[in-house]
Amino acid sequence: MTDTAHDAFPTLPALGWSDFFSDQLAEGEAALAPQRIATVHRARMTAIGAAGAVKLRLPPKLNTGDFAVGDWVLAEPETHLLIRRLDRKALLQRHTEGARVPQLIAANVDTLFIVTSCNADFNPARLERYLALCNEAGTRPVILLTKADQVDDPAPFQQQAAALQRGLDVVTLNAKSPEAATILAPWCGPGQTVALVGSSGVGKSTLLNILADKAPEDEQETGDIREDDAKGRHTTTSRSLHGIKGGGWVIDTPGMRTLHVSDVAAGLETLFAEITELAPNCRFRDCTHGHEPGCAVQAAVKAGTLDPARLDRWRKLVEENRDNTPVETGPRGNRTVVPRGKKW
Repeated sequence: MTDTAHDAFPTLPALGWSDFFSDQLAEGEAALAPQRIATVHRARMTAIGAAGAVKLRLPPKLNTGDFAVGDWVLAEPETHLLIRRLDRKALLQRHTEGARVPQLIAANVDTLFIVTSCNADFNPARLERYLALCNEAGTRPVILLTKADQVDDPAPFQQQAAALQRGLDVVTLNAKSPEAATILAPWCGPGQTVALVGSSGVGKSTLLNILADKAPEDEQETGDIREDDAKGRHTTTSRSLHGIKGGGWVIDTPGMRTLHVSDVAAGLETLFAEITELAPNCRFRDCTHGHEPGCAVQAAVKAGTLDPARLDRWRKLVEENRDNTPVETGPRGNRTVVPRGKKW
């Protein structure tokens, strides 16, 4: 059962409950207890509600893989039998190689803390993948630059990160400093949910321990990084919901070695807004922004107002998203969803 920094019997609004969820309740469901998923394991799930933390019972036909940490469900108050899941306000998910369905990361997250560090881990191309995923989910992204105390000047890292997307919040901090909780407080208020994503070794577990104000015996294990390439080892092995001392909630996630994009077209449009806005000015509607005459995007590159490396990364992500996004095929009424790159 996940620990919390809140009272044993939190109110539903304190857990993140809102009109979005209450409006989904049907007649006859008033006696059911709203619960928020706190942990998801292969054969069991735990949740937190107004009566505290419980272990949920699943009906025979339900699978834990259909649920994400942060989901809201309705359960019988006495037996804790899960009846149904409520629609999600936001869902973070990723495509994994060879999988038929996306892997669920977290649900109903207000702010996604994308954690990287001021060292060799800093990778604009990887950060753009997280941003596309976040934009598609409808969650607010904030980039956290850790280990800022270990470089002479973190400003170049901050400038590079801020240039990745318009209006993007970028925060530099020392994850081991108690001041980190104060710096992140604006996104961690009562009823707010944040999630931590990023590579292993960038300080996610350290930030979790500070945000949740855990006792030493309850703290998440943290790991060192290799000095030659700034790579870390996984210390978080599953997703879980934890209370924040400021009244909010944080979802910790395992480090991701790979992050493929799939079905994030809208997220890419937001991420590469400067290209999205130039595209309608191209001579051809289906312009690939490669070598076509009258391409407004290539004109911006030649004028020095668009970074050619940025355009290259846009093209790579758009092509990957197109290849990975499933399409419907087969006769009407019996359509099957298959990846674009697969033969039927």
